Amino acid sequence: MLEQFLWGYFPYIVLTIFIGGHIYRYQHDQFGWTTKSSEFLEKKSLRLGSILFHWGIIFVFIGHVMGILIPKSFYDAIGISEHTYHTLAIAFGLPAGIVSIVGLVIFIQRRLTVKRIRLTSSKADWLVLILLAIVMLTGFASTSLNVNANGFDYRTTISPWFRTVLTFRADPTYMESVPIWFKIHIVSALCIFVVWPFTRLVHVFSMPFRYLSRSYVVYRRRMPKQQ
Repeated sequence: MLEQFLWGYFPYIVLTIFIGGHIYRYQHDQFGWTTKSSEFLEKKSLRLGSILFHWGIIFVFIGHVMGILIPKSFYDAIGISEHTYHTLAIAFGLPAGIVSIVGLVIFIQRRLTVKRIRLTSSKADWLVLILLAIVMLTGFASTSLNVNANGFDYRTTISPWFRTVLTFRADPTYMESVPIWFKIHIVSALCIFVVWPFTRLVHVFSMPFRYLSRSYVVYRRRMPKQQ
């Protein structure tokens, strides 16, 4: 029953909250639609952590797209063997995971040790950091424990399950043999999407397109009156 809920119904509950929450947030809290940046409180470690975290996440995201959205049959058709794919996934995935985790550790350390940031941190900030830590550590553990090319193949289980979710025909049977670390990783990731619209994560969708069409701001210098 739990398996049916987690892999058959929960993804759609998450999707509903994710979309509906963003629409509600935008309509009722546009001024709060921001990163709520704490850069003016502390800049040095924020810059380093931000670079490591965001670049690491970008490459991790690309790896997930290549491994989950692209079917195994596509790689077979273009001549990429299981061993070659696995080697590339480990070679690029593990370093990207390490970089993003180091960035997250800097974020957490900064929020704990800088008093002004600690005092201005909300419960939502801590919840996001905790969920991100769970997602990233379980993802890293799953990859590390699966370094053997003959180990668990998520491309024949998690990947087809995810694609059935996207086509609104979720098939939980694909998830029956999935190791626990992968399941924790997926559930915690879904939980992030649940809280996403109600936290500073909404800044991901903030694109300054209006700056491209707005009028120039003209600054005039005020000259002192001549005596």
